[in-house]
Amino acid sequence: MNKLALLLALSLAQGLTACAAPDRYVQWETEAPKSFPKLTAIGYAPLATQPAKEQSQRVLMAMQASKIAAYRELAEQVYGQQLAANTSVSDWLVTDDNIKASVSGVIRGARVVKTYPAGEHYVTELELDFAQVWALYQQGQRSQRVKRVTYF
Repeated sequence: MNKLALLLALSLAQGLTACAAPDRYVQWETEAPKSFPKLTAIGYAPLATQPAKEQSQRVLMAMQASKIAAYRELAEQVYGQQLAANTSVSDWLVTDDNIKASVSGVIRGARVVKTYPAGEHYVTELELDFAQVWALYQQGQRSQRVKRVTYF
């Protein structure tokens, strides 16, 4: 009688677990954010200290350097800046104080708004429209929500 009760309990447990996980099909739908911010960044580079002999070469180098500086500023706004600090104290006096800052990230979809000389510097203005960034990322990674679930 004990074996029969055990066999009946195992059969009932197996039947319940089969009903607990029904087969289903989940249909997903991409959902856009409600608003998209626009970020701006400005990069500066000195003309006189560029390592070139010709003025035209210095201008081109300053243009490139100011663009890179503007991209760095955009990356700082998007990803933040990592800081590492170190202070040494001896006899209750600060003997050494260091701080390092770094930023790392990928900026996609930024556009150059303006690039121009301003006195002794070259200036580049960038804009990052997150609507454009979202559209670019939709091509590869789509954020989704459940549209409908069908059970069989």
